[in-house]
Amino acid sequence: MRIAVVSLFPELVGQVGEYGVVGRAVERQLLSLNCENPRDFAEDAHRTVDDRPYGGGPGMVLKYEPTAKAIRQAKDSVPEGSPVICLSPQGKVFDQATARRLSDLQGFVLLAGRYEGIDERLIENEVDEELSLGDFVLSGGEIAAMAVIDAVARLLPGVLGDEESATQDSFMDGLLDHPHYTRPESVAGQRVPAVLLSGDHARIARWRYKQALGRSFLRRPDLVAELKLNQEQRKLLDEFLKEQG
Repeated sequence: MRIAVVSLFPELVGQVGEYGVVGRAVERQLLSLNCENPRDFAEDAHRTVDDRPYGGGPGMVLKYEPTAKAIRQAKDSVPEGSPVICLSPQGKVFDQATARRLSDLQGFVLLAGRYEGIDERLIENEVDEELSLGDFVLSGGEIAAMAVIDAVARLLPGVLGDEESATQDSFMDGLLDHPHYTRPESVAGQRVPAVLLSGDHARIARWRYKQALGRSFLRRPDLVAELKLNQEQRKLLDEFLKEQG
């Protein structure tokens, strides 16, 4: 997979490709990252990439021409037909389903905004879709771009040491993850649930799914509402709630 990022801070974005899962993907040549800086396409001596907004108001707006040229240059480094995605508060919320969709592509371009916003004509003419991490404000799109890259990279075949790791992550089946435990068996008077020590894989799988379902119901009821629970899932959720008192 080839990913290109348009950013005024390419060094910041580049860090994601040097560590952890993404670094492993780059090292194994399963993923390549490229950054384009709009300042490199500015034509004045000060390499200006922003200007005051028409109509007045605070802040500055990312200019059209240098950013459009950076996007077009970025598109040349990814497979033909790869979408251009703008990280924006106005975008659809990025979720695991979107990460899976992007992981099936050969590549894409991420546009990381800065300042008060981006000239709307850039969105209309150069961008295919907008994505948001959620209902909060960041100083720029670089952190959002890094989050998208990380979420997508871990889904690429061969990146994770255990291929089951990705399939068992939170949200992969629409729920939060189940609780995890490791040695020692007893900590601060709390013991690992006995079922996890039983060696009965069917019972363990059922317990884990029940915990994931119950935890999601308590912490993210919107996820459970979207599932339209079947009879077995309702039974597991009832069990969980009774056990919780």
